[in-house]
Amino acid sequence: MVHLEDTDNMGCLPGDISEKMSPWLKPIWHNLTFLKEISDGNQQKIDKLLHDKKIEIEPLDYIRGTTFFKCLLIIGEAQNLTPHQIKTIITRAGMHTKIIFTGDLDQIDRKRRLDKLSNWLAYATGRLANQKLVVSVKFQTSVRSDLAKIGFELL
Repeated sequence: MVHLEDTDNMGCLPGDISEKMSPWLKPIWHNLTFLKEISDGNQQKIDKLLHDKKIEIEPLDYIRGTTFFKCLLIIGEAQNLTPHQIKTIITRAGMHTKIIFTGDLDQIDRKRRLDKLSNWLAYATGRLANQKLVVSVKFQTSVRSDLAKIGFELL
C-alpha cells in the first residue's frame, strides 16, 4: 500500500483503525449529535442511517484502489488539502457519485504547507470553474456563529 502522503500518518497512533480514527471523528459526532437534538425526526433518521451503515467515515489515507459507486462523499476541511490529495479523491468517484467539499480559506491550519493560493479550494475554484458537473457556493458570512465571525475578523 502507498499512503496518500507517502508516509503512514495513521500508524503512529496506538490501536486498531477505529481507535486511530477516534480523535478525528469527534467533530463529526458532535455535529451529528447537534443535528439529532434539533428534532426527533432528525434523531430517527440519523440513527437509522448509522444502524444501516449508510454513513461511513474512512481515513483519506486508505482510499487508493477504491471506487465509490452511488455515493455522496462529504469531504470536510478541504482548505487543508493539497491539489494532489483532492485529485486522488475526485478520481475515485464512480458512476452516480457526488462529492461535496467544504472548507474556509480563512481557517487553513497547515500553514507550513498551504496558504490561500496553494490549497485545494483556491486551486479548484480556478481549475474547475465553468465545468457542467461542478457547482461552487461561497458563503458571504460565517455559518457558525456571530462569535466565530468576530474571531475571524479580529484575530
